[in-house]
Amino acid sequence: MAPSLFPDYPPKLTSEQEQYLLSNLKDWSIAHGLAVRPTASFVSQKQDPSGVLATTAPVTLFPSLFPRACFEEGLAIQQAFNELYSAISRDENWLRGIVEELVDIDDFVAKLWGIHVTVKKEGYVQDLSLGLFRSDYMVHIDPSVSGVSPALKQVEFNTIASSFGGLSSQVSVLHNYLSKINAYPHSVASIIKSNSLPQSKSASSLAAGLAAAHKAYGSPRTSYPTCILFVVQDPERNVFDQRHLEYSLLEVGVRSFRLPFHRTLSDTKLESDRTLVYIPPNSPSTPYEITTAYFRAGYSPDDYPNPEDWTARLQLERSRAIKCPSILTHLAGCKKVQQVLATPHSPHLKRFLPNDAAASRVLATFAPIYPLDKSDSGMEARKLATTPELAQRYVLKPQREGGGNNVYRKTIPEFLKTLPESHWPAHILMEMIEPPALKNAILRNGEVQKGGVIGELGVYGVCLWKNGSGLDNEGKVLENWEAGYLLRTKGDQSEEGGVAAGFGAVDSCCLVDV
Repeated sequence: MAPSLFPDYPPKLTSEQEQYLLSNLKDWSIAHGLAVRPTASFVSQKQDPSGVLATTAPVTLFPSLFPRACFEEGLAIQQAFNELYSAISRDENWLRGIVEELVDIDDFVAKLWGIHVTVKKEGYVQDLSLGLFRSDYMVHIDPSVSGVSPALKQVEFNTIASSFGGLSSQVSVLHNYLSKINAYPHSVASIIKSNSLPQSKSASSLAAGLAAAHKAYGSPRTSYPTCILFVVQDPERNVFDQRHLEYSLLEVGVRSFRLPFHRTLSDTKLESDRTLVYIPPNSPSTPYEITTAYFRAGYSPDDYPNPEDWTARLQLERSRAIKCPSILTHLAGCKKVQQVLATPHSPHLKRFLPNDAAASRVLATFAPIYPLDKSDSGMEARKLATTPELAQRYVLKPQREGGGNNVYRKTIPEFLKTLPESHWPAHILMEMIEPPALKNAILRNGEVQKGGVIGELGVYGVCLWKNGSGLDNEGKVLENWEAGYLLRTKGDQSEEGGVAAGFGAVDSCCLVDV
Protein backbone atom coordinates (compact mmCIF):
# COMPACT_ATOMS: atom_id res chain seq x y z
CA MET A 1 0.00 0.00 0.00
CA ALA A 2 1.22 3.48 -0.91
CA PRO A 3 1.69 6.19 1.73
CA SER A 4 -1.36 8.12 2.83
CA LEU A 5 -2.35 11.24 0.90
CA PHE A 6 -4.65 12.31 3.75
CA PRO A 7 -3.11 11.28 7.10
CA ASP A 8 -5.35 13.51 9.26
CA TYR A 9 -8.71 12.38 7.83
CA PRO A 10 -11.20 11.53 9.17
CA PRO A 11 -11.01 13.42 12.47
CA LYS A 12 -11.55 11.76 15.82
CA LEU A 13 -15.03 12.13 17.31
CA THR A 14 -16.06 12.60 20.90
CA SER A 15 -18.53 10.00 22.19
CA GLU A 16 -21.32 12.58 21.92
CA GLN A 17 -20.40 13.44 18.33
CA GLU A 18 -20.27 9.77 17.35
CA GLN A 19 -23.62 9.05 18.98
CA TYR A 20 -25.25 11.96 17.13
CA LEU A 21 -23.71 10.88 13.83
CA LEU A 22 -24.70 7.23 14.21
CA SER A 23 -28.24 8.00 15.31
CA ASN A 24 -28.90 10.15 12.26
CA LEU A 25 -27.09 7.77 9.92
CA LYS A 26 -29.13 4.74 11.03
CA ASP A 27 -32.49 6.51 10.93
CA TRP A 28 -31.85 8.08 7.52
CA SER A 29 -30.58 4.80 6.06
CA ILE A 30 -33.62 2.76 7.01
CA ALA A 31 -36.04 5.55 6.07
CA HIS A 32 -34.50 5.78 2.59
CA GLY A 33 -33.94 2.10 1.85
CA LEU A 34 -30.18 2.07 2.39
CA ALA A 35 -30.59 -1.41 3.82
CA VAL A 36 -29.92 -5.13 3.42
CA ARG A 37 -31.35 -8.33 4.85
CA PRO A 38 -29.21 -9.28 7.87
CA THR A 39 -26.84 -12.24 7.70
CA ALA A 40 -27.63 -15.42 9.61
CA SER A 41 -24.71 -14.67 11.92
CA PHE A 42 -26.35 -11.38 12.89
CA VAL A 43 -30.00 -12.46 13.09
CA SER A 44 -30.71 -16.21 13.17
CA GLN A 45 -33.50 -17.88 11.19
CA LYS A 46 -35.12 -18.76 14.52
CA GLN A 47 -35.32 -15.05 15.40
CA ASP A 48 -36.58 -14.09 11.93
CA PRO A 49 -38.26 -17.18 10.41
CA SER A 50 -40.06 -15.18 7.72
CA GLY A 51 -36.97 -13.27 6.61
CA VAL A 52 -38.64 -9.88 6.96
CA LEU A 53 -36.08 -8.00 9.02
CA ALA A 54 -33.73 -5.39 7.58
CA THR A 55 -30.65 -3.63 8.84
CA THR A 56 -28.60 -0.68 7.68
CA ALA A 57 -26.41 -1.67 4.75
CA PRO A 58 -22.70 -1.71 5.60
CA VAL A 59 -21.84 1.96 5.18
CA THR A 60 -19.00 4.35 6.00
CA LEU A 61 -19.56 7.10 8.55
CA PHE A 62 -17.56 9.62 6.52
CA PRO A 63 -17.31 10.04 2.75
CA SER A 64 -13.86 8.89 1.66
CA LEU A 65 -11.43 11.38 0.16
CA PHE A 66 -10.81 10.66 -3.52
CA PRO A 67 -8.57 12.42 -6.06
CA ARG A 68 -10.79 14.62 -8.23
CA ALA A 69 -8.84 13.99 -11.45
CA CYS A 70 -9.10 10.20 -11.04
CA PHE A 71 -12.82 10.39 -10.34
CA GLU A 72 -13.52 12.60 -13.35
CA GLU A 73 -11.44 10.39 -15.64
CA GLY A 74 -13.37 7.30 -14.57
CA LEU A 75 -16.67 8.90 -15.48
CA ALA A 76 -15.33 10.41 -18.71
CA ILE A 77 -14.13 7.12 -20.23
CA GLN A 78 -17.18 4.99 -19.36
CA GLN A 79 -18.80 5.51 -22.75
CA ALA A 80 -15.64 4.18 -24.40
CA PHE A 81 -15.79 1.09 -22.19
CA ASN A 82 -19.46 0.62 -23.06
CA GLU A 83 -18.55 0.76 -26.75
CA LEU A 84 -15.66 -1.65 -26.21
CA TYR A 85 -17.68 -4.38 -24.52
CA SER A 86 -20.63 -3.95 -26.87
CA ALA A 87 -18.24 -4.52 -29.78
CA ILE A 88 -16.71 -7.59 -28.09
CA SER A 89 -20.18 -9.05 -27.50
CA ARG A 90 -21.02 -8.59 -31.21
CA ASP A 91 -17.82 -10.19 -32.45
CA GLU A 92 -18.70 -13.86 -31.97
CA ASN A 93 -15.70 -15.16 -33.89
CA TRP A 94 -13.22 -13.27 -31.72
CA LEU A 95 -15.04 -14.24 -28.52
CA ARG A 96 -15.10 -17.89 -29.63
CA GLY A 97 -11.31 -17.85 -29.76
CA ILE A 98 -11.22 -16.71 -26.12
CA VAL A 99 -13.85 -19.16 -24.91
CA GLU A 100 -12.33 -22.16 -26.68
CA GLU A 101 -9.25 -21.75 -24.46
CA LEU A 102 -11.49 -22.23 -21.42
CA VAL A 103 -14.20 -24.76 -22.31
CA ASP A 104 -12.09 -27.83 -21.53
CA ILE A 105 -10.97 -26.53 -18.13
CA ASP A 106 -13.91 -24.41 -16.95
CA ASP A 107 -17.23 -26.25 -16.92
CA PHE A 108 -19.26 -23.12 -16.14
CA VAL A 109 -17.93 -21.22 -19.15
CA ALA A 110 -18.42 -24.33 -21.30
CA LYS A 111 -22.09 -24.60 -20.34
CA LEU A 112 -22.72 -20.90 -21.01
CA TRP A 113 -21.10 -21.21 -24.43
CA GLY A 114 -23.16 -24.36 -25.07
CA ILE A 115 -26.34 -22.37 -24.57
CA HIS A 116 -25.22 -19.83 -27.14
CA VAL A 117 -24.40 -22.57 -29.64
CA THR A 118 -27.80 -24.21 -29.11
CA VAL A 119 -29.73 -20.97 -29.61
CA LYS A 120 -27.62 -19.98 -32.61
CA LYS A 121 -28.48 -23.26 -34.37
CA GLU A 122 -32.16 -22.57 -33.83
CA GLY A 123 -31.76 -18.91 -34.72
CA TYR A 124 -31.86 -15.91 -32.42
CA VAL A 125 -35.17 -14.03 -32.56
CA GLN A 126 -33.96 -10.90 -30.73
CA ASP A 127 -31.18 -8.77 -32.22
CA LEU A 128 -31.12 -6.17 -29.43
CA SER A 129 -28.95 -6.48 -26.31
CA LEU A 130 -28.72 -4.35 -23.18
CA GLY A 131 -25.69 -3.89 -20.97
CA LEU A 132 -25.88 -2.37 -17.50
CA PHE A 133 -22.13 -2.36 -16.94
CA ARG A 134 -19.80 -1.37 -14.12
CA SER A 135 -16.09 -0.69 -14.48
CA ASP A 136 -14.25 -1.00 -11.16
CA TYR A 137 -11.07 0.94 -10.36
CA MET A 138 -8.63 1.68 -7.59
CA VAL A 139 -6.33 4.66 -7.19
CA HIS A 140 -2.75 3.56 -7.86
CA ILE A 141 0.48 5.19 -6.76
CA ASP A 142 3.54 3.53 -8.26
CA PRO A 143 5.79 2.79 -5.25
CA SER A 144 8.87 2.70 -7.48
CA VAL A 145 8.48 6.32 -8.65
CA SER A 146 8.99 9.25 -6.28
CA GLY A 147 6.43 12.09 -6.37
CA VAL A 148 4.21 10.44 -8.98
CA SER A 149 0.59 11.60 -9.28
CA PRO A 150 -2.17 9.12 -8.41
CA ALA A 151 -3.61 7.23 -11.39
CA LEU A 152 -6.78 5.23 -11.96
CA LYS A 153 -6.30 1.50 -12.60
CA GLN A 154 -9.04 -0.94 -13.54
CA VAL A 155 -9.74 -3.87 -11.22
CA GLU A 156 -12.33 -5.55 -13.43
CA PHE A 157 -15.25 -4.93 -15.78
CA ASN A 158 -18.67 -6.32 -14.85
CA THR A 159 -21.15 -7.29 -17.57
CA ILE A 160 -23.75 -9.10 -15.44
CA ALA A 161 -25.58 -8.25 -12.20
CA SER A 162 -23.65 -5.01 -11.64
CA SER A 163 -24.98 -4.39 -8.16
CA PHE A 164 -25.42 -1.45 -5.77
CA GLY A 165 -26.70 1.04 -8.34
CA GLY A 166 -29.67 1.57 -6.03
CA LEU A 167 -27.80 1.90 -2.73
CA SER A 168 -24.93 3.95 -4.15
CA SER A 169 -27.35 6.68 -5.18
CA GLN A 170 -28.60 6.77 -1.59
CA VAL A 171 -25.30 6.80 0.28
CA SER A 172 -24.03 9.87 -1.55
CA VAL A 173 -27.22 11.66 -0.48
CA LEU A 174 -26.76 10.34 3.08
CA HIS A 175 -23.30 11.84 3.46
CA ASN A 176 -24.54 15.14 2.06
CA TYR A 177 -27.39 15.09 4.59
CA LEU A 178 -25.01 14.41 7.49
CA SER A 179 -22.88 17.33 6.36
CA LYS A 180 -25.87 19.67 6.21
CA ILE A 181 -27.01 18.84 9.76
CA ASN A 182 -23.48 19.41 11.10
CA ALA A 183 -22.96 15.78 12.08
CA TYR A 184 -19.31 16.13 11.09
CA PRO A 185 -16.81 18.17 13.17
CA HIS A 186 -16.14 21.78 12.15
CA SER A 187 -12.53 20.80 11.44
CA VAL A 188 -13.61 19.14 8.16
CA ALA A 189 -16.20 21.72 7.11
CA SER A 190 -13.82 23.03 4.44
CA ILE A 191 -13.39 19.51 3.05
CA ILE A 192 -16.83 17.89 3.30
CA LYS A 193 -19.04 20.35 1.45
CA SER A 194 -21.72 20.13 -1.22
CA ASN A 195 -19.48 20.89 -4.19
CA SER A 196 -17.07 18.16 -3.06
CA LEU A 197 -19.74 15.47 -2.68
CA PRO A 198 -20.83 14.33 -6.18
CA GLN A 199 -24.26 12.76 -6.08
CA SER A 200 -24.59 9.44 -7.86
CA LYS A 201 -27.47 9.21 -10.33
CA SER A 202 -27.03 5.45 -10.69
CA ALA A 203 -30.53 4.29 -9.67
CA SER A 204 -32.39 6.55 -12.07
CA SER A 205 -29.81 6.16 -14.86
CA LEU A 206 -29.76 2.35 -14.74
CA ALA A 207 -33.57 2.30 -14.60
CA ALA A 208 -33.59 4.59 -17.64
CA GLY A 209 -31.47 1.99 -19.44
CA LEU A 210 -34.00 -0.72 -18.68
CA ALA A 211 -36.80 1.60 -19.78
CA ALA A 212 -34.96 2.27 -23.07
CA ALA A 213 -34.79 -1.46 -23.77
CA HIS A 214 -38.45 -1.85 -22.82
CA LYS A 215 -39.36 0.82 -25.39
CA ALA A 216 -37.00 -0.53 -28.07
CA TYR A 217 -38.68 -3.95 -27.82
CA GLY A 218 -41.51 -2.47 -29.83
CA SER A 219 -45.13 -3.54 -30.09
CA PRO A 220 -46.14 -6.61 -28.10
CA ARG A 221 -46.78 -9.87 -29.96
CA THR A 222 -49.59 -10.85 -27.61
CA SER A 223 -52.61 -9.11 -26.19
CA TYR A 224 -50.98 -9.13 -22.74
CA PRO A 225 -49.58 -6.06 -20.96
CA THR A 226 -45.79 -5.79 -21.05
CA CYS A 227 -43.24 -5.86 -18.25
CA ILE A 228 -39.56 -6.15 -17.35
CA LEU A 229 -38.48 -9.27 -15.46
CA PHE A 230 -35.85 -9.10 -12.71
CA VAL A 231 -34.30 -12.59 -12.50
CA VAL A 232 -33.08 -12.80 -8.91
CA GLN A 233 -31.54 -15.10 -6.33
CA ASP A 234 -33.64 -16.58 -3.53
CA PRO A 235 -33.08 -15.68 -0.78
CA GLU A 236 -31.72 -12.27 -1.77
CA ARG A 237 -30.06 -10.16 0.94
CA ASN A 238 -29.51 -7.32 -1.49
CA VAL A 239 -33.18 -6.92 -2.40
CA PHE A 240 -33.39 -3.23 -1.45
CA ASP A 241 -30.68 -2.26 -3.91
CA GLN A 242 -32.74 -3.87 -6.68
CA ARG A 243 -36.00 -2.36 -5.47
CA HIS A 244 -34.70 1.18 -6.07
CA LEU A 245 -34.48 0.37 -9.79
CA GLU A 246 -37.92 -1.21 -9.72
CA TYR A 247 -39.45 1.87 -8.10
CA SER A 248 -37.70 4.20 -10.56
CA LEU A 249 -39.16 2.17 -13.44
CA LEU A 250 -42.64 2.40 -12.01
CA GLU A 251 -42.33 6.19 -11.86
CA VAL A 252 -42.00 6.24 -15.68
CA GLY A 253 -44.86 3.80 -16.16
CA VAL A 254 -42.90 0.55 -16.63
CA ARG A 255 -44.10 -2.46 -14.65
CA SER A 256 -41.54 -5.00 -13.45
CA PHE A 257 -41.67 -8.29 -11.56
CA ARG A 258 -39.13 -10.23 -9.51
CA LEU A 259 -38.65 -13.86 -10.54
CA PRO A 260 -36.51 -16.17 -8.38
CA PHE A 261 -34.23 -17.91 -10.87
CA HIS A 262 -35.29 -21.40 -9.75
CA ARG A 263 -38.94 -20.58 -10.57
CA THR A 264 -38.23 -19.66 -14.19
CA LEU A 265 -39.71 -22.83 -15.71
CA SER A 266 -42.81 -22.77 -13.51
CA ASP A 267 -43.63 -19.05 -13.84
CA THR A 268 -42.69 -18.32 -17.48
CA LYS A 269 -43.53 -19.91 -20.81
CA LEU A 270 -42.51 -19.49 -24.43
CA GLU A 271 -45.14 -18.94 -27.08
CA SER A 272 -44.71 -20.59 -30.49
CA ASP A 273 -42.87 -17.50 -31.80
CA ARG A 274 -40.70 -17.56 -28.65
CA THR A 275 -42.37 -14.57 -27.04
CA LEU A 276 -41.65 -14.86 -23.31
CA VAL A 277 -44.66 -14.70 -21.02
CA TYR A 278 -44.66 -14.30 -17.24
CA ILE A 279 -47.52 -15.74 -15.18
CA PRO A 280 -47.60 -14.03 -11.76
CA PRO A 281 -48.22 -16.70 -9.08
CA ASN A 282 -50.48 -14.29 -7.22
CA SER A 283 -52.57 -13.55 -10.33
CA PRO A 284 -52.22 -16.36 -12.91
CA SER A 285 -55.18 -15.05 -14.90
CA THR A 286 -53.20 -11.89 -15.83
CA PRO A 287 -50.10 -12.90 -17.83
CA TYR A 288 -47.51 -10.36 -18.99
CA GLU A 289 -45.35 -10.25 -22.10
CA ILE A 290 -41.72 -9.80 -21.08
CA THR A 291 -39.78 -7.18 -23.01
CA THR A 292 -36.52 -7.39 -21.05
CA ALA A 293 -34.96 -10.06 -18.81
CA TYR A 294 -32.63 -8.37 -16.33
CA PHE A 295 -30.29 -10.88 -14.67
CA ARG A 296 -29.41 -10.30 -11.03
CA ALA A 297 -28.76 -14.04 -10.75
CA GLY A 298 -27.14 -16.66 -12.95
CA TYR A 299 -23.59 -15.28 -12.78
CA SER A 300 -22.25 -17.98 -10.44
CA PRO A 301 -22.18 -21.79 -10.65
CA ASP A 302 -23.95 -21.74 -7.28
CA ASP A 303 -27.06 -20.45 -9.08
CA TYR A 304 -27.30 -23.71 -11.04
CA PRO A 305 -27.57 -26.52 -8.47
CA ASN A 306 -29.91 -28.58 -10.69
CA PRO A 307 -30.05 -29.41 -14.42
CA GLU A 308 -33.37 -27.57 -14.58
CA ASP A 309 -31.56 -24.31 -13.84
CA TRP A 310 -29.55 -24.66 -17.05
CA THR A 311 -32.79 -25.42 -18.89
CA ALA A 312 -34.19 -22.21 -17.43
CA ARG A 313 -31.23 -20.14 -18.64
CA LEU A 314 -31.65 -21.70 -22.10
CA GLN A 315 -35.35 -20.82 -22.13
CA LEU A 316 -34.62 -17.20 -21.31
CA GLU A 317 -31.85 -17.00 -23.94
CA ARG A 318 -34.08 -18.55 -26.62
CA SER A 319 -36.81 -16.02 -25.98
CA ARG A 320 -37.74 -12.84 -27.82
CA ALA A 321 -37.11 -10.77 -24.68
CA ILE A 322 -34.10 -8.44 -24.70
CA LYS A 323 -31.48 -9.92 -22.39
CA CYS A 324 -29.46 -7.90 -19.91
CA PRO A 325 -27.02 -9.46 -20.47
CA SER A 326 -27.14 -11.97 -23.29
CA ILE A 327 -24.95 -15.06 -22.99
CA LEU A 328 -22.32 -13.50 -25.26
CA THR A 329 -22.27 -10.32 -23.19
CA HIS A 330 -22.02 -12.39 -20.02
CA LEU A 331 -19.02 -14.22 -21.50
CA ALA A 332 -17.44 -10.93 -22.59
CA GLY A 333 -17.02 -10.23 -18.87
CA CYS A 334 -14.68 -13.20 -18.38
CA LYS A 335 -11.39 -12.27 -16.77
CA LYS A 336 -9.70 -13.90 -19.76
CA VAL A 337 -11.10 -11.14 -21.99
CA GLN A 338 -9.70 -8.50 -19.62
CA GLN A 339 -6.35 -10.26 -19.70
CA VAL A 340 -6.22 -10.44 -23.49
CA LEU A 341 -7.00 -6.72 -23.76
CA ALA A 342 -4.54 -5.70 -21.04
CA THR A 343 -1.57 -8.01 -21.65
CA PRO A 344 1.38 -5.74 -22.45
CA HIS A 345 1.71 -5.09 -26.22
CA SER A 346 -1.68 -6.72 -26.92
CA PRO A 347 -3.05 -5.72 -30.37
CA HIS A 348 -6.67 -6.47 -29.52
CA LEU A 349 -7.88 -3.23 -27.95
CA LYS A 350 -7.77 -1.21 -31.17
CA ARG A 351 -9.77 -3.91 -32.94
CA PHE A 352 -12.80 -2.74 -30.97
CA LEU A 353 -11.92 0.90 -30.29
CA PRO A 354 -10.74 2.42 -33.58
CA ASN A 355 -10.60 5.89 -32.04
CA ASP A 356 -6.96 6.21 -31.01
CA ALA A 357 -7.60 8.80 -28.32
CA ALA A 358 -10.32 6.68 -26.67
CA ALA A 359 -8.20 3.54 -26.92
CA SER A 360 -5.22 5.30 -25.32
CA ARG A 361 -7.30 6.54 -22.37
CA VAL A 362 -8.75 3.07 -21.81
CA LEU A 363 -5.30 1.47 -22.11
CA ALA A 364 -3.93 3.84 -19.46
CA THR A 365 -6.30 2.30 -16.88
CA PHE A 366 -5.01 -1.25 -17.38
CA ALA A 367 -2.69 -2.83 -14.87
CA PRO A 368 -0.41 -5.53 -16.34
CA ILE A 369 -2.32 -8.82 -16.66
CA TYR A 370 -0.91 -12.14 -17.84
CA PRO A 371 -2.28 -15.52 -18.90
CA LEU A 372 -1.19 -18.75 -17.25
CA ASP A 373 -1.00 -20.71 -20.49
CA LYS A 374 2.15 -21.87 -22.29
CA SER A 375 2.63 -18.76 -24.41
CA ASP A 376 5.72 -16.64 -23.79
CA SER A 377 3.66 -14.29 -21.57
CA GLY A 378 2.10 -17.28 -19.84
CA MET A 379 5.43 -18.91 -19.05
CA GLU A 380 6.66 -15.62 -17.60
CA ALA A 381 3.51 -15.43 -15.48
CA ARG A 382 3.94 -18.99 -14.25
CA LYS A 383 7.37 -18.12 -12.95
CA LEU A 384 5.95 -15.05 -11.17
CA ALA A 385 3.04 -17.01 -9.70
CA THR A 386 5.06 -19.96 -8.41
CA THR A 387 7.92 -18.00 -6.86
CA PRO A 388 6.81 -16.84 -3.37
CA GLU A 389 8.95 -13.68 -3.38
CA LEU A 390 7.64 -12.60 -6.81
CA ALA A 391 4.02 -13.64 -6.22
CA GLN A 392 3.75 -11.01 -3.45
CA ARG A 393 2.94 -8.38 -6.11
CA TYR A 394 0.08 -10.28 -7.79
CA VAL A 395 -3.52 -11.51 -7.53
CA LEU A 396 -4.81 -14.67 -9.20
CA LYS A 397 -8.35 -14.45 -10.63
CA PRO A 398 -10.72 -17.13 -12.00
CA GLN A 399 -13.48 -16.49 -14.57
CA ARG A 400 -16.08 -15.60 -11.91
CA GLU A 401 -18.20 -12.72 -10.64
CA GLY A 402 -19.54 -12.00 -7.17
CA GLY A 403 -16.54 -11.68 -4.85
CA GLY A 404 -14.67 -14.18 -2.72
CA ASN A 405 -13.02 -15.99 -5.64
CA ASN A 406 -9.55 -14.45 -5.89
CA VAL A 407 -6.21 -15.70 -4.52
CA TYR A 408 -3.71 -13.11 -3.29
CA ARG A 409 0.02 -12.66 -2.98
CA LYS A 410 1.86 -15.28 -0.91
CA THR A 411 -1.04 -17.76 -1.07
CA ILE A 412 -0.82 -18.06 -4.88
CA PRO A 413 2.03 -20.63 -5.13
CA GLU A 414 0.41 -23.01 -2.65
CA PHE A 415 -2.99 -22.63 -4.32
CA LEU A 416 -1.56 -23.52 -7.73
CA LYS A 417 -0.08 -26.69 -6.26
CA THR A 418 -3.64 -27.84 -5.52
CA LEU A 419 -4.68 -27.45 -9.19
CA PRO A 420 -3.75 -29.70 -12.11
CA GLU A 421 -1.39 -27.69 -14.30
CA SER A 422 -3.81 -28.16 -17.18
CA HIS A 423 -6.32 -26.01 -15.25
CA TRP A 424 -3.98 -23.08 -14.65
CA PRO A 425 -5.06 -21.28 -17.88
CA ALA A 426 -8.54 -20.86 -16.37
CA HIS A 427 -6.98 -18.09 -14.24
CA ILE A 428 -5.28 -14.79 -14.96
CA LEU A 429 -2.43 -13.18 -13.05
CA MET A 430 -2.82 -9.46 -12.38
CA GLU A 431 -0.30 -7.07 -10.88
CA MET A 432 -1.58 -5.68 -7.59
CA ILE A 433 -2.77 -2.10 -7.58
CA GLU A 434 -1.14 -0.06 -4.81
CA PRO A 435 -3.74 2.36 -3.36
CA PRO A 436 -2.87 5.16 -0.94
CA ALA A 437 -3.49 4.43 2.73
CA LEU A 438 -6.81 5.77 4.00
CA LYS A 439 -8.75 5.72 7.25
CA ASN A 440 -12.49 5.60 7.87
CA ALA A 441 -15.12 4.02 10.10
CA ILE A 442 -17.63 1.43 8.87
CA LEU A 443 -21.00 0.59 10.40
CA ARG A 444 -21.64 -3.13 9.86
CA ASN A 445 -24.27 -5.24 11.64
CA GLY A 446 -24.72 -2.52 14.24
CA GLU A 447 -21.03 -2.26 15.11
CA VAL A 448 -18.56 0.48 14.22
CA GLN A 449 -15.22 -0.72 12.85
CA LYS A 450 -12.45 1.88 12.65
CA GLY A 451 -9.07 1.80 10.99
CA GLY A 452 -7.27 1.62 7.67
CA VAL A 453 -9.39 1.15 4.57
CA ILE A 454 -9.10 0.74 0.80
CA GLY A 455 -11.60 2.27 -1.63
CA GLU A 456 -12.78 0.91 -4.99
CA LEU A 457 -14.59 3.16 -7.45
CA GLY A 458 -17.22 1.61 -9.72
CA VAL A 459 -18.54 3.59 -12.69
CA TYR A 460 -21.82 2.42 -14.20
CA GLY A 461 -22.66 2.47 -17.87
CA VAL A 462 -25.74 1.83 -20.00
CA CYS A 463 -25.42 0.51 -23.53
CA LEU A 464 -28.18 -0.71 -25.84
CA TRP A 465 -27.16 -2.10 -29.21
CA LYS A 466 -28.28 -4.02 -32.27
CA ASN A 467 -26.24 -7.17 -32.76
CA GLY A 468 -26.24 -7.44 -36.56
CA SER A 469 -25.83 -10.68 -38.50
CA GLY A 470 -22.73 -11.90 -36.68
CA LEU A 471 -20.92 -12.42 -39.98
CA ASP A 472 -20.43 -8.85 -41.13
CA ASN A 473 -20.84 -7.34 -37.66
CA GLU A 474 -23.40 -4.79 -38.79
CA GLY A 475 -24.20 -4.11 -35.19
CA LYS A 476 -24.93 -0.60 -34.07
CA VAL A 477 -24.92 1.12 -30.69
CA LEU A 478 -28.31 2.76 -30.10
CA GLU A 479 -27.86 4.17 -26.59
CA ASN A 480 -24.66 4.80 -24.64
CA TRP A 481 -24.20 6.79 -21.45
CA GLU A 482 -22.33 6.91 -18.16
CA ALA A 483 -24.74 6.07 -15.36
CA GLY A 484 -23.36 7.23 -12.03
CA TYR A 485 -20.88 5.75 -9.59
CA LEU A 486 -20.37 3.50 -6.60
CA LEU A 487 -17.61 3.67 -4.01
CA ARG A 488 -17.00 0.50 -2.03
CA THR A 489 -14.67 0.62 0.94
CA LYS A 490 -13.19 -2.26 2.90
CA GLY A 491 -10.77 -2.75 5.76
CA ASP A 492 -7.20 -2.73 4.51
CA GLN A 493 -6.68 -6.23 5.89
CA SER A 494 -9.35 -7.62 3.53
CA GLU A 495 -8.31 -8.55 0.01
CA GLU A 496 -11.89 -8.93 -1.29
CA GLY A 497 -14.25 -6.00 -1.76
CA GLY A 498 -17.78 -7.29 -2.37
CA VAL A 499 -20.42 -5.74 -0.10
CA ALA A 500 -23.00 -8.48 -0.60
CA ALA A 501 -20.25 -11.08 -0.17
CA GLY A 502 -19.55 -9.61 3.28
CA PHE A 503 -16.28 -7.78 2.66
CA GLY A 504 -16.96 -4.13 1.84
CA ALA A 505 -19.21 -1.20 2.69
CA VAL A 506 -20.97 1.34 0.49
CA ASP A 507 -19.31 4.75 0.55
CA SER A 508 -19.29 8.01 -1.41
CA CYS A 509 -16.55 10.25 -2.75
CA CYS A 510 -15.42 13.51 -1.24
CA LEU A 511 -13.35 14.98 -4.07
CA VAL A 512 -10.02 16.63 -3.34
CA ASP A 513 -7.28 18.06 -5.53
CA VAL A 514 -3.91 16.36 -5.03
